[in-house]
Amino acid sequence: MVQMLNTRPSDVPPPVYILGVRVDRLTQRQVLAHLEQILSSARANPTPSPCQQIITVNPEFVMAARRNPLFRTCINQAALVMADGIGIVLAARFLRQPTPERVTGVDTLLELARLCAGQGYRMFLLGAAPGVAEIAGARLQDLYPDLQIAGTYAGSPAVEEELDILERIRAVRADVLCVAYGAPAQDLWIYRNLGRLPVALAMGVGGSFDFLAGKQRRAPLWMRKSGLEWLYRLYREPWRWRRMLALPLFVLHVVLKGRNSHDA
Repeated sequence: MVQMLNTRPSDVPPPVYILGVRVDRLTQRQVLAHLEQILSSARANPTPSPCQQIITVNPEFVMAARRNPLFRTCINQAALVMADGIGIVLAARFLRQPTPERVTGVDTLLELARLCAGQGYRMFLLGAAPGVAEIAGARLQDLYPDLQIAGTYAGSPAVEEELDILERIRAVRADVLCVAYGAPAQDLWIYRNLGRLPVALAMGVGGSFDFLAGKQRRAPLWMRKSGLEWLYRLYREPWRWRRMLALPLFVLHVVLKGRNSHDA
């Protein structure tokens, strides 16, 4: 299996490395501009361009990447890596390489859908529980009536399903793929299929389909702006407390490693 490495935009500022994991220091507006650049370049190119991978990271991602070298490589080679999580923003500030703001997966998905609606790009929604992607797609079309949802499919990240999923995406001529299998499965699925994906860009979106479909509720805006969305999710989903144990470990490792930011 041949891995295709992404080409990052030339004007992206130098990234910060948090415990060996790359994070690009971009605003939401800059991210959207780079996504538009990827899509427009692919449309203008008469020969198919390699798929570009977009990843949003939070402290759980970083701690998982410390245990999983392939996941760390996947993140560090992506076209764009956004700071999704107040812990990432604070860690970058501690390392004196601040990222300008938090850029969440669900907000990026909404902005990407708006871009696709305005420019005629076609989206494919892959993952989540059966039926959820269809509801999420309908919700996106309510928000952006000109949006073309090329297809939806739950499927799974299992290797034996890959050929069928790739053919579904190819058959509907999608430009953008959003994958909701949860991390790291969604990101590793994209990474190992980069050379075969017939889309310009692919992004793991975690629970974004569930939010759009009304299966889960987002934190109030004031909590999101205050960096307390994690607390709201813990309140709504108390079973997540085991996953939240990654947060104090993340803080401890960042402090102990100090500003040797490339250290894994």
